[in-house]
Amino acid sequence: MMPVTFCAAILNQTPLDWQGNQARIVAALRAARAAGAGLVCLPELCITGYGCEDAFQGHDVVVQAERVLVELLPETQGLVVCIGLPRLHLRALFNTVAVVVDGRVVGFVAKQNLAGDGIHYEPRWFKPWEEGVVATSALGDVEVPLGDLLFEVGGLRFGFEICEDAWVAERPGARLVAHGADVILNPSASHFAFGKLGIRHRFVTEGSRAFGCVYVYANLLGNEAGRAIYDGGALIASGGHIIAQGPRLRFDEWDIITATVDMAAARLAQARSASFRPNLIEHPGLVRAAHVWSPGTAATPPRAHDLAWESSTCLKEEEFTRAVTLALFDYLRKAYAQGYVVSLSGGCDSAAVVSLAGLMVRRAVQDLGLEGLCTRLAHIPGVRAAGDVRAITACLLTTLYQGSANSSQGTRAAARSVAEAVGASHHELDVGGFVRGYTEAVELALGRVATWEHDDIALQNIQARARAPGAWMVANLENKLLLATSNRSEAALGYATMDGDTCGGLSPIAGIDKAYLRRWLTWLELRGPLGIGPIPALSCVTSQASTPELRPQSAGQQSEDDLMPFAVLDRIERLAIRDKLPPKDILPQLISDFPEQPLASLQAWIQRFFTLWCRNQWKRERLAPAFHLDDENLDPKTWCRFPILSGGFRRELEEMLAAPVPPPG
Repeated sequence: MMPVTFCAAILNQTPLDWQGNQARIVAALRAARAAGAGLVCLPELCITGYGCEDAFQGHDVVVQAERVLVELLPETQGLVVCIGLPRLHLRALFNTVAVVVDGRVVGFVAKQNLAGDGIHYEPRWFKPWEEGVVATSALGDVEVPLGDLLFEVGGLRFGFEICEDAWVAERPGARLVAHGADVILNPSASHFAFGKLGIRHRFVTEGSRAFGCVYVYANLLGNEAGRAIYDGGALIASGGHIIAQGPRLRFDEWDIITATVDMAAARLAQARSASFRPNLIEHPGLVRAAHVWSPGTAATPPRAHDLAWESSTCLKEEEFTRAVTLALFDYLRKAYAQGYVVSLSGGCDSAAVVSLAGLMVRRAVQDLGLEGLCTRLAHIPGVRAAGDVRAITACLLTTLYQGSANSSQGTRAAARSVAEAVGASHHELDVGGFVRGYTEAVELALGRVATWEHDDIALQNIQARARAPGAWMVANLENKLLLATSNRSEAALGYATMDGDTCGGLSPIAGIDKAYLRRWLTWLELRGPLGIGPIPALSCVTSQASTPELRPQSAGQQSEDDLMPFAVLDRIERLAIRDKLPPKDILPQLISDFPEQPLASLQAWIQRFFTLWCRNQWKRERLAPAFHLDDENLDPKTWCRFPILSGGFRRELEEMLAAPVPPPG
């Protein structure tokens, strides 16, 4: 027998937080040692943080990362530890993993496949390492191997697939296993997105099955740098089966999972495979080091976590709730703000933002306990004194209903009800005087009266903008962050008032379409997240049609009348922006998807979408930072780049109108 206990760690790091990042690594290493681990895999770039952006181009970041690595070495005695950091070689920067054995760095493995799509810009900062190339790198007075390496430590062979390396067709793991690797380690910074967990499970389990090895996957956790959310979810697999799985989207600063595998038995299982073909030529980057593996008996087992929500029939709703509440919590504490302010209109968008902020507190207490929450938010004096969930929520969350002449008693009551249900500190302001003052001043300056017949947009917008100064003032007075409330569907068409509902320092729901948001609110009203439950008071919001209440009430303004049915809007958006289809190819699909809608309406809605999409790119450029929640979002800073000035698809729209209409069915 050759039992080895493997450990995968998750860490909630912050870019360039040298002391904090180091402290969390130390905590994870000490927990791994207490659990009897022998080989510990930490996440990608865990010393610096993954999201350092162009700070990676500063030389001191490399210097500080190496300094932290050296300071961590005493914590690795008796262990084999894999620690991610950037490394400079021949005037090029590489994304590397340091392999440390008993307090000594024995090699740096460099990432071969860089993530350069969507939210990732690794090729901007790093260079890909070439397969089969081995060099050396000076660490103090010692030359250490660098590059495409395979390690043999204490008789165990292991190699690496660093995050993106596992997502490509020609995975390095296959070559490493052919050279005798018993274990593939994957230190990752894999961001959260809806539906991504299944893919991740497949490459881990399939890697362990096809390669005939143990596969260890470690990941980051939380809102690391502002936009991306990391969900943790460490995995250890052997022979095509998950043998250890960590929690996702928890509020912990770090966590570990361990699994003990008899490597002698695992090798025999691979030897029995008829398809296994070893490469009898030794790997050019083989690094050998002496080490005595611990017997693998866990003195302190890792914490057990309830993973029941992962099998929920409402997984997307659970994921959305847990991802955004975690991101809000991390943003709050890492920005050292005193809480959040939301302009609560009584509609579904602001109600969703307020509900998420309230759920943030409940989830933090669920994961950390009251004392843990107070410790993590120790920079906010009132939190510890508050004492319970409702009082803490009132301390952290301020809501404002800012009515004008066009606001209804229904939305006023709905706002009050939602604020009360979550425990927010709620206030009501009348902005009618500000609206009249601005309007009269501009009318006097221009020498004419503004009317709804001729100045509809301007008269709507001044109401939305008149609410911004009060919300900002409250945020300033309370040293809190103002949350914007615009959603993805509005961003697509620019159906949002700049410096109105878009004002704020953070936009939590800008990545979520309106149709899904309404479904989520209904789920939250009736069911809610596992272990927390529903918010029945949301019925006063879900029962209303969506309206900005910016025209006189006699106009009966509704958002879908101004735009189009939200389901149609979201379908056009995905076909046009995600799939890059021209208008003439979108129309037949809409006819098939919405047979009840007249042809003229579908054509008009496609025209409206493309026209408003092009006209309002500048608005999307100005939106507050938003959380990345799926790999189809419209954020020009992380996913969907589009020119601010363009031809407006005029020719393509003419082709759609001229094209023959396909017969029904």
